[in-house]
Formats: sequence, structure tokens, C-alpha cells
Amino acid sequence: MNGKYLNYQDAITFLFDRLPMYQRLGKAAYKSSLDTTLALDEYFGHPHRMFKSIHIAGTNGKGSVAHMLSSILQSAGYRTGLYTSPHLLDFRERIRIDGRMIPEETVTGFVDQHGEILEKLRPSFFEMTVAMAFDFFAQEQVEVAVVETGMGGRLDSTNILRPMLSVITNIGFDHMPFLGDTIYKIASEKAGIIKNGIPLIVGETQEDAELVFTRQAREKGCPIVYADQEFQVAYSTLDLRGKQIMHVSSGNRKKTESLETDLRGLYQQKNVVTVLAIAKHLNRTGIKISEHAVRTGLAHASEMTGLRGRWEIIGYNPLTICDTAHNREGLREVMKQVLQTPWKKLHIILGLVDDKDPSKILVELPEKAQYYFTQSNVPRSMNREKLAAEGLRFGLYGQVCPTPLKALETALSKADPEDLILIGGSTFVVAEVLENLEDLPLNK
Repeated sequence: MNGKYLNYQDAITFLFDRLPMYQRLGKAAYKSSLDTTLALDEYFGHPHRMFKSIHIAGTNGKGSVAHMLSSILQSAGYRTGLYTSPHLLDFRERIRIDGRMIPEETVTGFVDQHGEILEKLRPSFFEMTVAMAFDFFAQEQVEVAVVETGMGGRLDSTNILRPMLSVITNIGFDHMPFLGDTIYKIASEKAGIIKNGIPLIVGETQEDAELVFTRQAREKGCPIVYADQEFQVAYSTLDLRGKQIMHVSSGNRKKTESLETDLRGLYQQKNVVTVLAIAKHLNRTGIKISEHAVRTGLAHASEMTGLRGRWEIIGYNPLTICDTAHNREGLREVMKQVLQTPWKKLHIILGLVDDKDPSKILVELPEKAQYYFTQSNVPRSMNREKLAAEGLRFGLYGQVCPTPLKALETALSKADPEDLILIGGSTFVVAEVLENLEDLPLNK
């Protein structure tokens, strides 16, 4: 490539169009080995060895845990790298230092300088972004990086790390064609991030998964901690500022202390428990995190890291909410909060991706709602007509809308001020709405 002509838009076009991207293409972009990742790591001089890291896997919550932990580390004064996926609005969301996205010129320079090796190795989009992130973190001399896996663990491109700490949030049914069709099989793939002698924190105690993690930890000589056995959230409330106040107990469980977070989803209770266990462990390893840093980081997690799409309120009267939950367990947690939220009528804008079994997801959705079946503009999206037909099998009735934006416009035209509109089922549906907020007739 010739830097004289390459600009940021050219670089992004190259990355999106020339490299296979799982989020857009699905199975065609999946690789079943780390060969290309290892070749890229060799080419860049093993940059992941230049910084400390915390490696986070799991079916649900790993993105929220990664962002909250990054916010806490920033609050504790550490120069903190954060690698997550997928992005919602801007590719650069995936790679951050102290909450700031990787600069456009750095992305451009990376493609310009290393285009030849990218053409030669033909990495997947994910393999390339991991290489870019680790190279950027090393060059910018981050002190610690919080790194989220993609879909799995054992064969994930991030799994070349030897972290200070491995974290697995929970196990649920997602990406089953790649990871397996039982909790035991999926847990075995996620457990691939467990390294010899590296402590492991597991967010949730789940019987079948526990068997896998306990056995792997014993075989690899790893201390293992189950976060939900160390901390519990008794209950939470929302204050007038929209912050969630969690009442957390530990130890003898007789006394609770209140912690606030700017993440409103009730399912964040599980994630906060995991983050508290991580912070407690890091204090034993030389990464000093004060109680003040924990409180500040949780209170400003979204603000300090740019996390979006988690029970994100984008309008009032009617209350309009986006959430990126996209599998059975995730949507089940979202629906719990929907049922605890006052509304006169419920409107659900729904789009799925085509490589998931819709029956596993639709069974979690309430019949008492008006549905707007739609699809995003990525190739993996499930056809909206097909989705509507599947919905009928579960007693979910509504109308077909060509795009997420048209679906939201239609829902807003029909909803009363006392109603609730929920947008979700797919990260891509949420992304299309968020990137066009200024054009929507929302009451803010």
C-alpha cells in the first residue's frame, strides 16, 4: 500500500471489504486454528509480552465486565488498554487506552505499513484487530490491558496472552455450531483460556460448567474463585440521576454496602460481583486498587469507557430502550427487567442473525407485546419475513418492517406516552438505531 494515497476511510474499507469478518459473514470468517495469529504475533515482535493483561471470556457479560474493570483501573491511575468486540458505531471502539479510541491516523498507519503482510497472510478481521490492538498497546506503553475474547476461548486470537488473571463470566447457549451444543462442551471451549498457574475467576457457579473449570484448574495448578460465592447483590434501586444503586454483601453476608453504577441494566448485578472479585484478587498481585477507585470506576463506567447499548435509554414518553442482548440467557435477563418496568403496552423491535436457532430466543419473549420484525443491513441478518413466521409459532404477533429505523418510526407512531419500546435481538439492529438517533422523532 502507498501511504501517499491512503486515508482513514481507505483503510477501513480495506479492513471491512478485504478481510473476512465474522460479525458480518458468520461461519465463512471462522478459523479453527491459531496459526495466522501466531504468524502475525511473530511478525510484530510479540507485543503482548510488553504489558500486563487480564483475559476475559464468557457467554454473557464479558463486555460489561471488561469496561467496568477498565474504568476501575483508570480510576486507580493505571494506563489501561481495553480491547473488546464487536463495535457499535465506530471500528475504533474496539481498541481504547484510558477510554480514548485508537486514533484514525494510527489505524491508517497500521494498514499502510503492514498491508503487505495482511495481503500475504489474509487474516480474518478479528485476527487483524487483535494484532493491531496488541501492537498499539505495546507502542503506547500501557501498564495493563483488559482483553475480551471473541466468541470462544481455546481458538480465540486473544488466547496467545499469558495474563495476570483469567476470567470466565458465565456459560450459556451461543455460537453452538462452533462451541458445542451443551453447557459442558461450551465450557470446555471457554476453559481454553486457562493457563498453567494463572489464577481463574469465574463469575457464576453453574453445575456442568463448574465440573469443567474445577478439573481444568486442578490440572493446570490454578487457584480458582467463584465470584458469586464471595459477593452477592441483595437488591438494587435507581436514583433520581438514573444511576443504579447496588446493595452488596460479602463474607458473613449480614452487612451490605451500597455501590453505584451508571449502567442501568439489572443484569449488571452479576457483572459487578465478578468485577469486585477481580479487583480483590488484583490487590494481592501488586495492582493496587483502592476502594475509592472501585467506587469511582463503577459510578462512571459508561462515561469513562464509552460503553453503550446496555439498557440504554434513548427516549422518553414512550420510554425507548436499546439493548444488545442477543442470546437466550441474555434476553431472559433483559425480559426480567422489562417485566419490572411500568408500561401500558409493550412494543418490541426485533431482528436476529441467521446462524442462531430462533426458537431458543423467541421462547424467552412475551406474547403480550406488539412486535416489529426487521433485519439489519449485514449479510448475517435473518430475513424479516422468516423471523415473523418463526414468531407466529411462539404466539408473537406484529408486522414486518424493512429496516430497524422504519420499525422504530412505526412503533413511535403507534405508541402512547405510557408505553415501552424495546429495540434488540441483534447488536446490528441496535447499532443502526444508535447511529441515526438525530434523525428519529424521539422525546429526549
